[in-house]
Amino acid sequence: MATLYTESDERYGYDFVGKEFLPKNCDEYYLRDMRLNALYASKGGRKPEQFRHLSPEEISGLIQNRNISTHWDDVFVTNRFNPAYIKDNFFAGRVRIGACTGGLLRYHDYVVPAGITKSRIISCDIGDNCAIHDCAYISHYIIGDGVILSSVNELDTTNHSKFGEGVIKDGEDEALRVWIEPVNENGGRGVLPFAGMICADAYLWATNRDDTELMHIFKNITQNSVDNRRGYYGEIGHGVIIKHSKTLKDLRIGDGAYIKGANKLKNLTIKSDEKEPTQIGEGVELVNGIIGYGCHIFYGSKAVRFVLGNNCGLKYGARLIHSILGDNSTVSCCEVLNNLVFPAHEQHHNNSFLIASMIMGQSNMAAGATIGSNHNSRGNDGEIIAGRGFWPGLSSSLKHNSRFAGFTIITKGNYPFELNIPLPFCMLSNNSENTRRLLMPAYWWMHNLYALERNSWKARARDKRSFIEQHFETDYLAPDTAAEIIYALEWLKNALVNIDERGSISVPERVFERSNLPVIVVKARQSMAAYRDMLVYYAVKTLVNYFSETSYDFESFNAAHPQNVSFEWESLGGQFVPRDKADALRGAIRNGALSSWDMIHKEYARLLSEYPLDRARNALQVLRFLHGGGAFTRPFTRQDWGGLLDEAARIRRYIDDQVYITKNKDYIDPFRAITYKREAERDAVLGKMDDNPLLSHIRSESALFFERLDAARRAAHS
Repeated sequence: MATLYTESDERYGYDFVGKEFLPKNCDEYYLRDMRLNALYASKGGRKPEQFRHLSPEEISGLIQNRNISTHWDDVFVTNRFNPAYIKDNFFAGRVRIGACTGGLLRYHDYVVPAGITKSRIISCDIGDNCAIHDCAYISHYIIGDGVILSSVNELDTTNHSKFGEGVIKDGEDEALRVWIEPVNENGGRGVLPFAGMICADAYLWATNRDDTELMHIFKNITQNSVDNRRGYYGEIGHGVIIKHSKTLKDLRIGDGAYIKGANKLKNLTIKSDEKEPTQIGEGVELVNGIIGYGCHIFYGSKAVRFVLGNNCGLKYGARLIHSILGDNSTVSCCEVLNNLVFPAHEQHHNNSFLIASMIMGQSNMAAGATIGSNHNSRGNDGEIIAGRGFWPGLSSSLKHNSRFAGFTIITKGNYPFELNIPLPFCMLSNNSENTRRLLMPAYWWMHNLYALERNSWKARARDKRSFIEQHFETDYLAPDTAAEIIYALEWLKNALVNIDERGSISVPERVFERSNLPVIVVKARQSMAAYRDMLVYYAVKTLVNYFSETSYDFESFNAAHPQNVSFEWESLGGQFVPRDKADALRGAIRNGALSSWDMIHKEYARLLSEYPLDRARNALQVLRFLHGGGAFTRPFTRQDWGGLLDEAARIRRYIDDQVYITKNKDYIDPFRAITYKREAERDAVLGKMDDNPLLSHIRSESALFFERLDAARRAAHS
């Protein structure tokens, strides 16, 4: 229940920070003033206009317009102030009002007059020409220029606000620190959110739990990245629109954000900019989180203890809890609980569940997919880890603990045992009796290249970020999948001794699945040939692309890099780094050379600048593996390189043909035509094959590839 204060309302709006937390010779506004000046400095150095006391005539005009203040001498204005636009308000504490000269503010079809009416304003800075109407309670905010606040029930800030970051303020107990618990429900991989957190940070923190020194450092640099003094005001950036919303508390909102009909927003940093505004819609409830630039959160979505990357969407009742969601991801109608999800994740449909997992991006959750259950072991400590391109199909159900290689597709069915699937680009399915699992390696390459190429293409095409805080790999053939293919080739080679007359391999029990049932690997020999083609194409494409941007040809590059390199890489939130460099990164954090998140992020950028060369060296190593049968001993000749270029050309033509063939099934299958009266109607609905944007992209990619192959041939013979 509310506490009744018996002291005079003379102090209403004051004493925001207790005296015990104020430095000597500082008043309660010192952080407010410091922050206000910093905000103006960050906007091109524009200084706020000089504030002054109200004149007696202005006070009289304000009172005549039914305004009340506990202290008129603590209301400050600029010389561009007209009291005619201030009506029916209550002011308490120190209030500063910028230019107020009339006019209208428009957001699409919503138009309101500039001014302040029917609102309670407590100790706020209000920018130039704002429209604040029917706001029951606005307390301790710095409000930018051109802001619209309309019909807001509560907009207030506490003196210990953290704006969604996992820190504690002066005098607070450690128990008040807000943790996010990704990947594992029991909290054993907990991380502390901060305003600049990206998936790479969460990955380093969540997956190195045995390194207690590193864990301690991460906690300290997170705490030290934020001023722990009490007294920071909430912030509403320039051009923000907030209307018809209920409870908004402890918010830091960037420029241009649009918030309409929100139920509850509490303890948040909402990144937004005019180039990439964030929008929050009706019925949304968000608590304890960081929201990236250009996010769209609508229609009753809920999120608690979370980090949302840039250009992400939560829609239609989505629930995001104890999770970090990477850039360019969308969750619609689903529940996502205790997860670390890398960029370009898609999850739709009301009955999809993703629980206690690390999903490494470019993934797609189909309707009815259930990834993990709370109660499938003796405790809620299970985990699922899936490489890029993870695609659990319709109504598939998986059990913790499981692990999947990149681009695993899982067909509809119940998978009641733990799975460890190390073969990439495979299809996992059940036999008709549901008594054994079937595994087809390289399925995507052999049977659905359209979908495989589309995965990479759409990940790039849907990247609308203006603020790119981390780059990530989107090609389905990259150092991560190359390493998995090499492992798969070696495994298949050794397993061929058990191949039957149908070309299938029966995998012993408890190897790929924790059960007494065999897993059958089908089309083993075809898979091996497909895997080899994938490696040749990846390696040659990577090298000819690198040569086109440098002065190297194959002979000089091969001579310049005689040392073999490891196939072991790590995905730092979708950014690939050789394992030895990832180890060096952790070492630099541990020894204090990288002592802040900003420094760590700059190191990510430096590693990114080295990625083209690292990837090219990886591609060269792949060719050495193929050329020497794994022994890396036989030297390359010019003829060998020419032969590989010819192979790559053949493989590229295969890709072009298969992309067309797999898509054309939608046009020639008679069952796909039964809902259309005629072909013209089908084309009006689906679009013509020749107009398909992916096919146009494939043609352009192919032309460029053959052009670079020709350049590589000329260089080899010069």
